[in-house]
Formats: sequence, structure tokens, C-alpha cells
Amino acid sequence: MNPVLVEVTRGQHTESIHRGAFVVVDSLDRVVLEVGDTLRHIYPRSAVKPLQAIALVESGAADQLGLSDEEIALACGSHTGEPFHVDAAKSMLLKAGLDASCLECGSHWPLGETAGRALAASGESPTALHNNCSGKHAGFICLACFRGHDVTGYTRADHPTMREITAALAELTGAVLDEENMGIDGCTIPTYAIPLRACALGFARLAAGEGLSPVRKAAAARIRAAMANHPEMVTGPGQFESRLMAVASGRVVCKGGAEGVFCAALPDAGLGVAIKIDDGAGRAAEIVMAAVLQLVLSSPPARLGVEIGGLATRAILNRANAVVGQIRPSATVFSHFS
Repeated sequence: MNPVLVEVTRGQHTESIHRGAFVVVDSLDRVVLEVGDTLRHIYPRSAVKPLQAIALVESGAADQLGLSDEEIALACGSHTGEPFHVDAAKSMLLKAGLDASCLECGSHWPLGETAGRALAASGESPTALHNNCSGKHAGFICLACFRGHDVTGYTRADHPTMREITAALAELTGAVLDEENMGIDGCTIPTYAIPLRACALGFARLAAGEGLSPVRKAAAARIRAAMANHPEMVTGPGQFESRLMAVASGRVVCKGGAEGVFCAALPDAGLGVAIKIDDGAGRAAEIVMAAVLQLVLSSPPARLGVEIGGLATRAILNRANAVVGQIRPSATVFSHFS
């Protein structure tokens, strides 16, 4: 059984706990930190979007179509449906000569409360452009158009565009991605169950570029820069990833996924981080990520570790806006590194 990584307190007592595992590795798959079962296969879901965007950039599609860094960041993100997110996804499709009708991700109301309320007040209904994965899907479509493929069915595992994206993901993580470990994600594309440690390795390679071809290394660098410089495109204003990357100023690029998965690349250190919370709680994955980064980035500039550490504890407020508890890392997170 995995250890308790996060405690939720109310008053003087622990109200809830979250168990899980995390691992930090370098690009040679050498473990730096490890807690829990990191060889268990997990579905990384949206956490690997930056790795899935590699093919878009290294193929030359992003350059030929004139995609901006903001649009590349959106292709790596799970956005909150703000108007600027919708406009960027629409722009990517227009550059490929297409529109939202070719998106196969489905639609849902914006994940951002403000954006959702504004859309409802306008009397409009959400479209596929409001789907938090529309940037990723627009990137897939751009790649398909660049390769001269029919975009219909681009979400299928056997579509040539999806095969190219899956091959890059397999090479970066070193994992076997086949029908036996394939599921279908919420946005209709294949998602593969792979070891948590393999996720960390993929992000370590994204961070360092070590062992990658010159073209892939350059693509990884561009993706890191796009995410670091435009964190609001990766999620949205006030969201954890955006806040963390803004504080880190290029020393961390990160992406969360559904069901308590979180991954990060640390370019200066050449490290990758992967976290999985057993019960799927996203709030716990964020707390653990901040705590782990605080430990790893405690070297100069020490101020960065302190600022990230401020994200590792979250107050619980009641309806009158009074602090009544805390979400915090457990002693387990720190005791392994004393």
C-alpha cells in the first residue's frame, strides 16, 4: 500500500488522507527521489500533453503553419475556456485551413467559472473549442494537415497522425504503448497505462534534451519555452500550473492530468517528476508537486524553493471565508529525504 502523502485537517484533527507515489529521475533513468510504488502502470491522461506535442514541433508543422508560442503552449495545455483560449484554438485550425467542425474532442462548458458564467450569460452554448483539450486536438489536426493526411478519424489509434504522436511518446518514456495497455481518454484519443517512473523519464528527457536527436532536442526546448513564457495558455488565470510556472520563471514546466496525476520537467537540473495520487484527487497531486519541488529546488536561488513551498499548503475556508483547516503534505513526504 502506498504511503499517505497528503493530510486534510479540520480543527485539531485529520479529516481525510490521500495516499500515492512519486518519483524524480534524471534523463538516464537514475532515481533521485522515490516514494511508493512507482513501477505500477497508471494512465497519465493530460499530464503527457507536452510530450504529445513533440511531433507537432519536430516535424516542422508548427513552423510551416506559423504557430505562435502561445498556440504551442495551448497544444500542451488543458485550458479553462477563456475567450483567449478559444481564439487561439480557432486560430490554429484556421492556419491549417480548417475550422472547429473537424474537432473530435467533444464539447463541454468551460472549466473556468468566470468563462462558463460569461458564456451562459451570453445565451450561447459551448462548442468543441471550449473543450479543455481543444488546443491539443488543434495541434494534432495541424500535424495531420502538414503530413497530408485526411483529418477524419485523427483520434483513432491507427490513424497515421496518432501513430506518429504515440511513437514519440513511447520513445520519450521508454514504455510499451500497445492495445493491451490502451484506454480511451475523455477527449476520445487513446491513453496508455505506463509505469509512473516512465512518465518521470519522459519529462526528464523533455527537461534535458539528453539522448535526443538534435531536431527533437530543439523541439523540446521550444515547448519548454512556450509553456514557461505563456503559462496562462497551459491552464488558465489563477490555476495551479499557471501559478507555479510563473513563480518558477523557466526552472519548472509542469502539467497535471485527470485522476491525480502530475508531471514536471526541471530544465536546469535535468530532472523529471511524476506523481500519482491513488484516489485520483487533483488537490493532493498539486500539494505533493509543490512539496517535492521545494525539496529539489532548495539550492540557490533558495528564494525559489521558498516561493514554491508556499504552494505546498492550502487553507480550507468555510462559507464565511474563515480558515478552518489545511491541506498539507504529510510527514512522509519529507521524512524520506532527511
